[in-house]
Amino acid sequence: MTMSPDVWLHLALCVGALVIGGVLKGATGAGAPIVAVPVISLFYGVQTAIVAMMVSNLLSNVVQGWRYRADVPTGPFAWVFAGGGLAGAALGTVMLARVSPQILLNTMAVMIVAYILFRLLRPDWALSRRAAGRLALPVGAIGGLLQGATGISAPVSISFVNALRMSRAAFIATISLFFSAMTLAQIPFLVGYGILTWHGLVISTGAFLVILAAMPLGEALALRLSAAVFDRLILVLLAVIALNIFL
Repeated sequence: MTMSPDVWLHLALCVGALVIGGVLKGATGAGAPIVAVPVISLFYGVQTAIVAMMVSNLLSNVVQGWRYRADVPTGPFAWVFAGGGLAGAALGTVMLARVSPQILLNTMAVMIVAYILFRLLRPDWALSRRAAGRLALPVGAIGGLLQGATGISAPVSISFVNALRMSRAAFIATISLFFSAMTLAQIPFLVGYGILTWHGLVISTGAFLVILAAMPLGEALALRLSAAVFDRLILVLLAVIALNIFL
């Protein structure tokens, strides 16, 4: 059966979004779902988008987490944050089949804009490690809830970790651990609800290969960035998230 030009265009746009997401993933440790999920959702629905990113969310973060394992911040912070994400993602995946996420997403978008404006007005501000330790579990759970229900946790997770003003390596180590934990929580629920099928697994594996091929380009670009430029890149990434949500 011959596919129409529109079908090919939709596929090309989805693959392009995966490539851009892979470059961002390689450069910042995050970004693939931020770009790919809205585009795939536009043509194929939110559930399909979440399934398409499943293998990538797990394997790409495991790869990066292992590569930067020596840079995980000392103490329990990163593990508590990831544990909160795991618990929240389980509940959010249940909500995926039951609740519309639009109100939550719009609220998060407003919070992102407020955070970006605050950072631009107070560029030297940073969240203290003591405060971050107290907030790690609840913020991780909220981020996981968004990930399970919408496929995007970045409005909470990236904003929170970015506020600590970590080095690029520590940022990637922390966020990779968090994303890996959330995905592990999602998989059994998606299988149980019949959302993740063998067909979906094949699609998700293909999406992962595209992202994996694009990640080295992002890593190469990141080596040329200063810490200040990297911090600004994260803020731009957050702005793109908010814009996607509003659109």
